[in-house]
Amino acid sequence: MRLQFIAIDPATETGDSPTIWLDQEKQEFVIQGWKADADLRAQVTATPAPNHTPGIPEHEDIVRLPFRMANALRKALDAADELG
Repeated sequence: MRLQFIAIDPATETGDSPTIWLDQEKQEFVIQGWKADADLRAQVTATPAPNHTPGIPEHEDIVRLPFRMANALRKALDAADELG
């Protein structure tokens, strides 16, 4: 797997903050974020989405990113467009 670093949370002070990479080989976004707590997991499970089975499959999870990382997400999307 070849990861391309995109950005880390601009408010980080310790280096263990939300981060975004691109996996160029698998053509996927790789996101490190804060774990979802039980309340958020329950809200996600209870909020209907079109063509979506309720619940969180065992092979998936929820991560949270702060709004201040919106530019990092845009940068990741632009980088993916350049690769694809």
